[in-house]
Amino acid sequence: MTEVRLFATCLAEEFYPSVIEAAAVVLERLKLKVRPMRSAFCCAQAPFNEGLRDSAIDLARRFLKSCEPGIPVVIPSGSCTSMVKIFYSDLLADQPALAAKAAAMRPWLYEFSQFLVNVMKVKYVGARFERTAVYHPACHLTRELRVVDEPRALLAAVQGLKMVDFRNPGECCGFGGLFSVKLPHISAAMVEDKIVRIRESGAEAIIANDCGCLMQIGGAMHRQGLKIETWHLAEVLAAR
Repeated sequence: MTEVRLFATCLAEEFYPSVIEAAAVVLERLKLKVRPMRSAFCCAQAPFNEGLRDSAIDLARRFLKSCEPGIPVVIPSGSCTSMVKIFYSDLLADQPALAAKAAAMRPWLYEFSQFLVNVMKVKYVGARFERTAVYHPACHLTRELRVVDEPRALLAAVQGLKMVDFRNPGECCGFGGLFSVKLPHISAAMVEDKIVRIRESGAEAIIANDCGCLMQIGGAMHRQGLKIETWHLAEVLAAR
């Protein structure tokens, strides 16, 4: 294997471009040729969840047009990977040609940590990151993709990084895409619970695999004036 496609995701492209750059750096250090998916912008999860099927199908069509079976697509988001790998079968049920392409692509779609550990067979990527941190296991990553051990294995191999535990790490941060917009009071209460537990741990930083979680938790901490940093796993693994 010499080539991979890197799907930026809309949240990373708009708000966390450093995540895309970091993911590319890590993959290139593994001697892979990294090609961006320039015509694909969004996985279609937001319009799909809102019931806007025509808009979602159009975004799915753009995604599928930008990739081909045989070349892995690496996605720095459990949420987006879950959408394209699992939920396209529902979204495209009435689109036989697109559904066939989605089925053919399914074995070639990987979340970032999943690809590194299970496909490239690596855990140590030469990273050094001098922090005390907690890891937030995002909901879609763990519950839908069943990616649990891979991020922790990669973090355990980072030099200088001290990982600490915090209470109930698997509880949702409250983002949930449109959930945080439609039910802001519940969302705010959920992230406040998460922040209380992070502060109890004494961590300087929180690490996650999804930009949505980082936006939710980081935004709430910023409004509270807290100095706890938020980092995507790719940024940590790219650090030297």
